[in-house]
Amino acid sequence: MEPRIERALAITPASGARERTIDITTTGARTGRPRRIEVWFYRVGGRIYLSTTPARRSWYANIVANPAFVFHLKNGVRADLPAVGTPVLDPARREAVFTAIIADLNQPWNPAGIPQPVASLDEWMQGSPLVSVEFPEGDSE
Repeated sequence: MEPRIERALAITPASGARERTIDITTTGARTGRPRRIEVWFYRVGGRIYLSTTPARRSWYANIVANPAFVFHLKNGVRADLPAVGTPVLDPARREAVFTAIIADLNQPWNPAGIPQPVASLDEWMQGSPLVSVEFPEGDSE
């Protein structure tokens, strides 16, 4: 992977909303058509994750049905990265990742101006999608 892309993916809790904001293009679970939306990504333990505050999300249903999608970097670096999403279902791993995401979002320096505190860990565990993202080697533009 190119160094500029690696740097764009290497966000930290100090990264602002702009650095976290990407688009993803998934394949519709029912329609089979491409669907592009804006989301945030997170980096926990060196891995990339997609998640949102507790709610049902069509992008999650699309990734469950069709794991291959496109991860579009658009702030600072523009790149369309072929990716594969895997739902994180193991309760212990979900808890560890959500604990880190919640701590990130509740930090005193609030990069996005989001209302704090965010939903509780229990709410995230019960109602938030969580997808681990992998980038197949050699497949970046």
